[in-house]
Amino acid sequence: MSADRSLPVTLLGFTLPDEVLAGVMAGDAVHATQTHAFAWGLVGAMRAVGCPVRLLSAAPVSTWPGNRRLVFRGGAFHDQGVDGRLLGFVNVLGLKHITRFASARRCLVGGLSDGEVLLVHGVHAPFLWAGALLARRRGVRVVPVLTDPPGVALPTDGRLVRLLRRLDVLLVRAALRRCAGVVALTGPLAEDFAPGRPHLIMEGIHHPPAGVRAGREVAAGTRDVVYAGGLSRAYGVDRLVRAFRALPDPQLRLRLFGRGELTPWLCEQAGVDPRIAPPELLAREALAARLARAAVLVNPRPVEQYFVPYSFPSKTIEYLSAGVPVVSTRLPGLPADYLPHLVIAEPDTVDGLRDALAHALALPAEEAARRGAAAREFVHRSCGPLAQGRRIREFLAALTSPATGSAGDAAGTGSAGHKLAVARSGGPLDDELPPRPSASWRGASVRPADR
Repeated sequence: MSADRSLPVTLLGFTLPDEVLAGVMAGDAVHATQTHAFAWGLVGAMRAVGCPVRLLSAAPVSTWPGNRRLVFRGGAFHDQGVDGRLLGFVNVLGLKHITRFASARRCLVGGLSDGEVLLVHGVHAPFLWAGALLARRRGVRVVPVLTDPPGVALPTDGRLVRLLRRLDVLLVRAALRRCAGVVALTGPLAEDFAPGRPHLIMEGIHHPPAGVRAGREVAAGTRDVVYAGGLSRAYGVDRLVRAFRALPDPQLRLRLFGRGELTPWLCEQAGVDPRIAPPELLAREALAARLARAAVLVNPRPVEQYFVPYSFPSKTIEYLSAGVPVVSTRLPGLPADYLPHLVIAEPDTVDGLRDALAHALALPAEEAARRGAAAREFVHRSCGPLAQGRRIREFLAALTSPATGSAGDAAGTGSAGHKLAVARSGGPLDDELPPRPSASWRGASVRPADR
């Protein structure tokens, strides 16, 4: 199939209208802000290159009792110019997987046209298997978009839940073997969980909320150090607080936006140090405005956890797009061309974070503005909807061409034995950027299991 032809896409995942998401997530133990942003970024990328998109979506809620609602009903919706259908399910451990699988399969059977591609957002076993079984019977091309590793254990998991997570990993691996190819945020994510399948490495999509102005808007008076994301020790938020408290400047303020198990502890810290604001949860539009007014944005995620190589934190793109100096640990999933736009905290300890924050805060105003503008331009050119949409469409078109063979080809080769091999990026919008490291389309996460 020619890359310039319209390629119809059904996206099976968690793409909901903003107001629907706000309703279903009210009172949830976590908030699926990044899942929601990535999903609509993916929709925007496909539409930017002329691909018609249809949505089949489930609410990305925590399993009861993390979310107290037991039954989620289906129904049609239309948002941002796209038609979609909500998938009903029962939000109880075990039944959640079964009922989501049944809802997805019922909507997919007879609902896909010839030549259509089924994109599956995430490593959610019910959706992967609904697609994989359909592909086997109908010849539909199923391409998962891998944003997280499957089966990540949580500190609150009991023995039964941990056992079910291990089973979930096996189910996900088996389903991925039956897919035509995968789009993944990092190389290890594709290579370890979908070995032998053609893959495209695409670290994220810059899809800012409507109405947010580009440009740096540092607040007068106090200077804000800002973190946005899960408030968890796994993400290094406790280290960030201790690093911030080691900075003596009385004009600094630490503002944390998100939700997680550290929320009570962070409220206690706000009582001890008046420079620390109690955590807040903001709508994405309001959060983007707060990021643009920060003096420094920080991602303190520790690098030693086993899942870190599989992760590209979407907040990195969101931070860089704000035009504000960004402090980050040296995460292995960061491509080399991101590093010049970051102040690296190394080592990823309290002392390392403190020193990196001090360095970023000491930048002259002109240098901070210059770096912020360069980072924003980099993100726009390399990760915008049009740039990423072209890469995805070309990858999908190659998978649907006769040369790639059937979805079950074990080595990612076609009938003529040709492998898919194209650079990770370097599309028309990248002409003014330095060359990016190559990662081929080759053949050889939020909490994913709770979505």
